This record gives sequence, C-alpha cells and structure tokens, in this order.
Amino acid sequence: MLQGNPSIQGAVPANWNIFPEFFLTDGKASANVHLKGDISLYGGGEVTGPLLRNGQTIKLWNTDNGAYGTDNGQRLYQTHPWVLGVRKDGTAFGILFDSPWKSQLTTNTDKIEFNTQGALFRVFVIDRKSPQDVLKGLAELTGTIEMPPLWALGYHQCRFSYGTEKRVREIAGTFREKQIPCDAIWMDIDYMDGYRVFTFNKTNFPNPRQLNADLHAKGFHSVFMIDPGVKFDTTYAVYRSGTAKDVWVKDTAGREYHGKVWPGDCAFPDFTMPRTRQWWAGLYRDFMKNDMDGIWNDMNEPAVNDNELAQDLRLGTMPYNTPHRGGGGLPAGPHLLYHNAFGRLMVQATRQGVMAAKPDKRPFVLTRANLLGGQRYAATWTGDNWASEKFMKLSVPMSITLGLSGQPFSGPDIGGFLGNTSADLWAKWLGFGVFLPFARGHACAGTNDKEPWAFGDSIETTSRIAIERRYRLLPYLYTLFYNAHETGLPLMCPVFFDDPEDIRLRAEEQVFLLGKHLLVVPSFAKDPELPKGIWERLNLVDGDESDPYQAKLFIKGGSIIPAGKIIQNTNEKSVEQLTLFICLDSTGKASGELYWDAGEGWGFKNGNYSLLRFQATEKNGVTRINLTSRRGRYNINKDIHQVKAVVVKNGQVYSGLINLKKGELKTAGS
Repeated sequence: MLQGNPSIQGAVPANWNIFPEFFLTDGKASANVHLKGDISLYGGGEVTGPLLRNGQTIKLWNTDNGAYGTDNGQRLYQTHPWVLGVRKDGTAFGILFDSPWKSQLTTNTDKIEFNTQGALFRVFVIDRKSPQDVLKGLAELTGTIEMPPLWALGYHQCRFSYGTEKRVREIAGTFREKQIPCDAIWMDIDYMDGYRVFTFNKTNFPNPRQLNADLHAKGFHSVFMIDPGVKFDTTYAVYRSGTAKDVWVKDTAGREYHGKVWPGDCAFPDFTMPRTRQWWAGLYRDFMKNDMDGIWNDMNEPAVNDNELAQDLRLGTMPYNTPHRGGGGLPAGPHLLYHNAFGRLMVQATRQGVMAAKPDKRPFVLTRANLLGGQRYAATWTGDNWASEKFMKLSVPMSITLGLSGQPFSGPDIGGFLGNTSADLWAKWLGFGVFLPFARGHACAGTNDKEPWAFGDSIETTSRIAIERRYRLLPYLYTLFYNAHETGLPLMCPVFFDDPEDIRLRAEEQVFLLGKHLLVVPSFAKDPELPKGIWERLNLVDGDESDPYQAKLFIKGGSIIPAGKIIQNTNEKSVEQLTLFICLDSTGKASGELYWDAGEGWGFKNGNYSLLRFQATEKNGVTRINLTSRRGRYNINKDIHQVKAVVVKNGQVYSGLINLKKGELKTAGS
C-alpha cells in the first residue's frame, strides 16, 4: 500500500493521544483505537451507505458485487483500510491499518476496530490541523495520482458491448453529427476472440488499428478491456507463453489453478511474482501497436464464477488457501493475504506495459479492483451499479469517500449499468455526473440504449447542455487534477471542507464541492445543508439555468474560476477563448489559478507547463484583474487568443474582454 519505507524519525509528542491497541488471537491480528469527544468519521474507500461513517461496518474483501447485493453492500470491489476523523474544532486525524489480509473495519464513535484474518501489521496515525492536511499526509505515505492525459477528463461513452467496428463508428459519428462533446469510446469484452485477452474477433473487429485511426481522425480516443483470466487453451499464444514462463497461480497440490470466467476455464497470473508482472507488461507491447489509447482492467478482484458449487462453498474467487509464490520483497502467502492486492499488482503491471509500449504518452488505466495506494497506477469507477434513484444518489457519497481515501479519480456508471434507465433518471444523473472526476456513461448487455440521444429530443438537449458544461470547465478541472497530482487532495470534496468547524455540514452528502471554489447542487438535492458565506449562481452554457435537470453551480466569494470555450473534444483548443469567472469576497477581492500544459506527454515534468495566478480587486465600482505570477516554460500565450472576465455580484453579471496586463471591468452602476 505504501510507497517507500516510512519510519518514525523522532519521539512521539508529549501530548499525543491516539494509541492503537494490538491483539493476536489464534494467529489473527487486530487493532483498536479508542476515541474521545465528538468526532466525525469518514473513509474506508469504496463503500455504500452514508458519507458519515460513525456506526458503520465494512468488510475488506474485494468482491464482484453486482448491484452491491452481496452482504448488503458491506464489501465491494476495493480495499482501503483507512479512517479519517474530524474533531469538533475542525482538527483531524487519519488512521491507516497497513494490512491487505481479509478484514473487517468498524467505525464507532468511541472506538475504531480493525480485525484481520492474518498476521500482525503496522498502524500509521496522522494528526494535523485540518482534514485537508491529513489527506496530504496520506499522500505522503501512499503516493498521488500521476497527471492524466487531458482527454481522460472528457466525457466517455461505453456499453457492454458495442459489438462490431461498424457499431463503434456509428456511435462516434452520431456524437459528432449531433454536436455532443465526447472524447472516448470504450470496447468491452466482445471485441475479443472468444473472450481471449489480447486478441480480436476477426469477424466483428477485423482491423482494430484502422478502427482506432478512424476514431482518432474524428477526435476520439479508445479504451479496450483486458481481464486477468487467461483462457485455458493450449493453442492460444498468451496461455502458451504464460505456461512457458511459469507465471500461473497453482493450487495447494502444485497444479495449475483454473477458475471459470467469461472464456470458460482460465489460468490466472500470479502477480505477486516480479517475473509475472514483467511478462504481463510485455503483452501490451504488440497489443498497443493497434494504437488504442487506454486500458480497462476488469474482473480483477479476482472474480471467479463458481455457481456450480453448493451455496455455502461459493467464494466468487480462488479458494482462500490457494498459494501465491511472491518474490521481490513480497513473501509467499495464501490467497487470504493477497486477494485484496491482486488488482493493485495487476494494474501496476498494466501501467508499466502501457508506458513501455507508448513511452511518449501518459497512460490511462481504469480498474475495478484496487488496494489503498493503487491510485498511483489507475483511476477507478464504482462497479456494477443499478439504474435507480437510490444508486444515483449513492454515487455522490461513494465518490466523495474514495477521494477522502486517497483516490481522487473516480466516478460511477452514469445512468446505471444494470437495468433499464428511464429518460428522467438519465437526465438527473448526467446533470450532476458530468462534474465528477471521471464521467462515463455505461450500459449492460440486455438493457436499453443509454447514449445521450437515446431518450428523445428534449433529453438529448439536456444531455448536450450537461456535457458542454463539463467541457467549459476543463481548464478548472485540469488545474484540480494538477493539484491532486501534487498534493493528494481530492477534486470532489465534501461541503464540510469549506468550514471543518461547521458541524451542520458534517453529514451533508447530496451536494459537493469541486475544488475549493465551486459548489455543485444536483437537481435531486432536497433541503441540503450549504456552506455559509458568499456563493453566487454560476451559469456556463445557454439554457443551463432553465433546464430543471442541470445541477446548480455556485462560485464561492473570493474565487476566480478559469473556463474554456465549448469544444467537441480535447484536441480542440479549450483555452483559445479563456473566461475568468470572478466572485468577490466581502472585502472586494478574489483569486484563482490556471494550470495548463500540452495535455499529453511528459514535458511538464521538465518545466514545460504554465501555472498562472490571478487576482481581482474592486475599488470604486471597478474590478481590476491582474496576472500576479507565472510559473513554467509552456507558452500558453499561443493557446489563448482572448480573455473574458465575468464578475458575478449580488446576482448580477458584469462581463467584458480584458487584457491581463491591465484588466479592468466596471462592476457597479450602469
């Protein structure tokens, strides 16, 4: 989970009062942390239920959990043994239980309990002045996300499955014909030859390289699914290669372990072994020659279909005692130890392979299963949700909680994956889903079409407005991703981040902050608790104020939010027409920043980026907007052709073109 090998460098402070108690019973380790006072608890990663985790129990055992039905959603696809506590005065602490063993985490108001099925473990405690500072400390231990390619911030469209190259081209063409922005089309498992990973169906996907070239010509990127299960087929090159390299998981008798997944009987790579990860990474070299842009790792809990067994024998994965051989610092151990790490080790190898295949590109990898710290290798989505209002509303605290647990790049299947989606549900969900860090529409086989135009002309217009709003905010989103990359802070934040001492906000889970400056209120929100202070309504696109499905946006007093023009994909120049939305605080001041770079590649690591800081000050009815600092060598001037300032004050809007060297805008009087 951790990066490096952190250790205590000095004595514990004299006033330190968070001490874990350790227990070992029949070889199973546990730890308790007793709490005093009024403390709000959060975290645990990918969880169902409320944002506020006081009185909650989760099971940390990565599970293929369609509609979150197994164990009433107490265990999902990922493991984050992490708790964030916020005291009454707004100071905060974090507790990281450093164990991947099968476990259970209970967060009661007076005691946190972490019980495992395995060996003793370390506990890391972070105690700082704010929850934001605690999350920075978590990032110091577990790392931050890498800077994603700009296209990954666009809107994504997926289905299980777009079954032919023809259908993929139809979907891409319809987006462009209808002028609905989109950056990525996704290929689920039906592109494969009999669900064999790293292959293509010669009938339905005869020329994937040409398909990707055609998508690129229209401004799209492509993402292809790769599962861990490799079909047991002695004529299949990937299986033969893995057998020759001796990379497969074996059972307790030393025989190759087989489990049923989509292709039937499958062998599974033992990712605990360095040579297995190296072999897996190497498989992407030839695969990526077909010029796809991203990789989607699914079924990597790992999921196994064992429904032929009696109910009490079904595990949904490998038997607990299945051995893993380890190596490179990882000890040999049973599946009970390495199950929760399987997806994390897989995406590490996947990212390594994608980077080696396309060294000049930033990898984009999406994973279903992961372990705390795995944000270094992959983004995530919240698995196989259901098309219902319950799941729509749940998607807000789920993504917030992932952000509070070190994973800032997440989002749900917008509209719901399982079940048919109504026009009303789609419109409500997309209306706020476009403001989550990862924005993808997805649908299961056998369900209705869930593209933005699939619900009639009126909802098509609603969908276009919603997605255009996201694209206008790309400069702000990209800046937030840069901040997450640098600090570990989430993009999508609970509203109590605005004022950690405001107890009213601690349990609010209908609305959320995007960064520090933007408040998002979904159309379903009923009587939400909102932060105090100046918050002005922000409109981004013609028609967004009158459309009942669109989330309401509010800009915080004292903020400057950079926005771009409406574009159809990120190959177009978003900041060509840069808009600075300004909301002055009670003293007549505001500030903000814009991070920008080439959107791709690694030049930003060598200073080829631009970080601009803006300041606005109102005096005598005139607001002056200045560029106060500039960092980096990226020539953003070639991208920006004009700058527009929009000051929102007391419900009124004042706007005009400005020169950043000496920008002025009249904001009072006529």
